[in-house]
Amino acid sequence: MAISKQYLKSKPVCKVTFTVPAEDAEQVVVVGSFNGWNPEAEPLKKLKNGTFKGVLSLDKDASYEFRYLIDGSYANEAEADGQVWNDFAGAENSVLTV
Repeated sequence: MAISKQYLKSKPVCKVTFTVPAEDAEQVVVVGSFNGWNPEAEPLKKLKNGTFKGVLSLDKDASYEFRYLIDGSYANEAEADGQVWNDFAGAENSVLTV
């Protein structure tokens, strides 16, 4: 799994690319505080090599909690900017700082 960030000079926005190698998965979705944890909001596109990829434009100077939803199971991003415990979920969430 990987995250890359591209800051735009013309807007206070950061384009964040999420890449998830999940060859056997049918669906990968990014859910988090940036989309109300909606499991249908940000599905990633499956590429021919089995990797799922998607780009989100997020406001700069903010931190977001998120997780991947891979075929109904949650997974964290190993390369996230951090991890934080979430009492509601009873698990750690990945943290993205842009």
